[in-house]
Amino acid sequence: MDILSDISDHLSRQALAFYLGPDVTAITANQWTPVSIKGLADFFGKKVALPKRAKGNPWAAAQYIESRRHRKTLTAIMNAAFENPVPPSPLHQLIAALHPPLIVDSWYDGAMRQALSQDKTLNWGEIQGINHAAINEYRWFTAYDATGEEVPMESVKEWQTLLYKPHGSVSPHQNYLISDSDYVEVLTEIDIQTPIPESVQERRSSCSFLFIGCHFDDQMLRSFARQIIKRSKAPHFALVDIENLTRNERRFLEEMQIIALPLSLKKIADFLSDYLSSTLLERRAE
Repeated sequence: MDILSDISDHLSRQALAFYLGPDVTAITANQWTPVSIKGLADFFGKKVALPKRAKGNPWAAAQYIESRRHRKTLTAIMNAAFENPVPPSPLHQLIAALHPPLIVDSWYDGAMRQALSQDKTLNWGEIQGINHAAINEYRWFTAYDATGEEVPMESVKEWQTLLYKPHGSVSPHQNYLISDSDYVEVLTEIDIQTPIPESVQERRSSCSFLFIGCHFDDQMLRSFARQIIKRSKAPHFALVDIENLTRNERRFLEEMQIIALPLSLKKIADFLSDYLSSTLLERRAE
């Protein structure tokens, strides 16, 4: 069985979770929306004069802004960075149409939420990572239904598809994990899985992950991905530029049993489109 056939098999068994990175956002984002960690760091640098140690690193830049200007200023800058809504790409829409049990979206835009909202037959909702200080409560995440209303965590069990935004999102209510202090809190306990919602842990246990548009050249992002896919069903799959992988990225893929796929975003979209078409034909033939 080749790799794409293996992925098709996972899809047919509802045993594939998607893990999306900023390259998926970049498909339809305008030129002003940051679509990489470097782009976000540069955006901070245009808004605030940063010390040398914070330049090029969005987490350090955000920490500097939060420490010197206040959290409200940092949130306002993040809102400005993602104020232009990113329309769902065909890839977003294809993923939504598959009704997967779990979608992890690691960037801050709302395109995946919008794509899911377009399917009126789908019962879905979203969990986002949150900043403790912003809500004056000691909890790691919050849940929203398809309309954007905050709902009890018990509601998640009823959802066919769960969208998980571990770093927060501009929509529906501007929650962001972005500064060093945000991540120190989370990473302190992430090994024991406290910041990972139980519903995510339950759904991942029967799934392999397909990483699309992700990069693993940042230690913090690797740490998050490692913990999010913990105790899931290896092997996993990732669209990557194999020739340009760093040593750390290669080690990460090997450690987490992630099979590298040298496919473009268009190729994976074509594959998912063909899978959906064939599935629809099979249903009509029954």
